[in-house]
Amino acid sequence: MKEVFVDFERCLGCKNCEIYCAVEHSKSKDLFSAVFEEPKPVKRINVVSVDGINFPIRCRHCEEPICVEACPSGALRVENGIVKHDVSRCIGCWMCAVVCPFAAIVAVPDRKIVLKCDRCPDLDVPACVKACPTNALIFCELDEAMREKRRRFVSIISTLKREVVV
Repeated sequence: MKEVFVDFERCLGCKNCEIYCAVEHSKSKDLFSAVFEEPKPVKRINVVSVDGINFPIRCRHCEEPICVEACPSGALRVENGIVKHDVSRCIGCWMCAVVCPFAAIVAVPDRKIVLKCDRCPDLDVPACVKACPTNALIFCELDEAMREKRRRFVSIISTLKREVVV
């Protein structure tokens, strides 16, 4: 199953992923129209910057999601490897947000609900991934992500080796 992986070394902190996530989850699916919608569209990804490192935080769709266990109303469930959220069942207790180890669940207090990444089920590639100008967000199988990481590692080592020899 494809996952969204983060290459934080490539993340500029531009927040394009946040904007396009909110637009994809808006009624109009249009940036300029979404600005005037009520309720305002809510992003399900947050780019956090600490000590010059930018990292997009989003639901990891864990194999054993503690958020699902913590949800007293049954609003969260796992379906085909994706942690899904039924807003109509959400009671706004935010227990799922409290227990999420990645702080990936977004509380929306004025609507008394939480929201989380749904992997943009109507799209072939999630909106956040499409929007990323540096390919810091990658949508692929785990083995493909690991191959790319190994290739980049070997490329770095190769460059270092050439610099030492010269």
